[in-house]
Amino acid sequence: MNAPLPGFAERVFAVFLGLQAQARKAGTSSQLAFAMVNDGQGVFGYRHAALLITGKVRALTGISVVEPNAPFVAFVERAAAQRLAAGQLGEPGVVEPSSLDEGSREDWQALSAAQAFWLPLKDRQGEVFGGLWIARDTPWSEAEQALLVQLGDTYGHAWLALQPRKPWRLRWPKKKLLALAGALALVLLVPVRQSVLAPAEVVPQGGRVVAAPLDGVIAEFLVKPNQSVAAGDLLVRFDATTLKAQADVAERALGVAEAELKASSQRAFADAESSARIDLLAARVEQKRAERDYARQLLARSEVRAERAGIAVFADAERLTGKPVQTGERLMQIADPAQAELRIELPVGDAIALQPGAEVALFLDSDPLNRHDARLERAAYEAQATAAGQLAYRLDAAFADAPPRIGLRGTAKLFGDRAPLAYYLLRRPLAALRQGLGF
Repeated sequence: MNAPLPGFAERVFAVFLGLQAQARKAGTSSQLAFAMVNDGQGVFGYRHAALLITGKVRALTGISVVEPNAPFVAFVERAAAQRLAAGQLGEPGVVEPSSLDEGSREDWQALSAAQAFWLPLKDRQGEVFGGLWIARDTPWSEAEQALLVQLGDTYGHAWLALQPRKPWRLRWPKKKLLALAGALALVLLVPVRQSVLAPAEVVPQGGRVVAAPLDGVIAEFLVKPNQSVAAGDLLVRFDATTLKAQADVAERALGVAEAELKASSQRAFADAESSARIDLLAARVEQKRAERDYARQLLARSEVRAERAGIAVFADAERLTGKPVQTGERLMQIADPAQAELRIELPVGDAIALQPGAEVALFLDSDPLNRHDARLERAAYEAQATAAGQLAYRLDAAFADAPPRIGLRGTAKLFGDRAPLAYYLLRRPLAALRQGLGF
C-alpha cells in the first residue's frame, strides 16, 4: 500500500522543522546568525532580514560582513531603539509605520520592504536580548506570524546556548547604581598630581651667538656642526670679491686725493688760487681715507672668527653656503658643551599652572628609557609661534646632573600642583566647552 502524498501544509511544516534543526546544529554564533537571516527566506519569502543583538546589527541577509555605518544598518538600529522607547520591543508582530518617527518612515520607504515583522529574542526570564527585523513586499498571514513566533523561541534558545546572556540594556537595582555613583564620586575626588607633556630640546646655556657681520654671500663654512673650536679660529668666510674691489678702488682714490693735495701745496707759494684750495683738498683726502678704512674693515669682516672657545652649534652648513645673508642673521652659536639647559615649548592648550622650581623629567628620543631630571627656572608670559606654526610658551629648565649632548630632542614631562582626579580628567573638555559656548 502506497503512502499518501504530502500536501502543501505538510511540506511547509517539514521545512519549518528543518529550520529549527538547523539552528540547533549551529556550532558557533556566526553560523547561527547566518542561518537566522538566510535559511527562512524560502519558507517566508522575505526580501531581507536583519539580526540585532543588544541593539546592534550582527547579520544581514546575503551579506557576509556587516558595515556598521551603512544606511540600512543605521535605519534598523534606530527603528529598534524607537520600539524600545515605546515599550514594544518584547512584542512580536507586524511593525506599523505610525510607531516610527517621520525620518525613520522615509528611510523605511527607501531602504526596506513595505511589510516588516519584528521577532524578539528572549532569555529564560523573558528579557529581550535581540531580535529579527524581517521585511517583504506582501502582508504577513496569521499562520506565518505564529510560525515566526515559534521560530523565534528556537532561535533565542540556540543563541543563549552558544553565548552568555546579553540583555538589551543594563537593569541594575537603584541601590547598586547609587553605590556605584558614590564610589565613582569618591574616586574622582582623589588628589593626583597634574602633569603635561611637551616637546623639548637641549640648548646651550650662555652661548655666544655668531651673526653675519655684513650683507653678502657665504663662500664656505670652515667648521662642522658640534666641532670644537678655539678663540680666534676661522669659522665662516664670505665671498670677498666685491669687497676687495671696493678696498682697491678706495685705496686708489685716496692716492689721487693725496697727489692733488701735494700738488696744490707746492703751487700755493706762487698761486693764490691753489692756496685757497688746500683746505678743500685736505678734507677730501680725509674723506677718501675714511672710505678706504671702511672698505678695509668690511674686507676684514668677510672672515668670521670665534671670540671664545667651545663647540660650534648649528644645523647644516649646506643650507647657507652660497646663499646671500643679511647683517645680523644668525649663523651659529659657540657654546660650552658642559653648560646646557632644557628648552621646552608648551602648547597653549596644554598649559597648566607651573611654579619656579617645578619638577621636569626629560625623555630623549634617542634614549627613551632613561630619565633626565631638571628644574623649571623660567616661563614666558606670552605665547609665540613655533617652527611648526603652533602657539606655545617657552620654558627653560636647568638639569640636576650632567646635561645630555647639546642638540638632542625629546619629550619633557612637567609636574604641577595636585588637583582632584575629576579636574585632571575634565580640564581639557571643560576648556573646550567654555571656548565653544563663549563663557
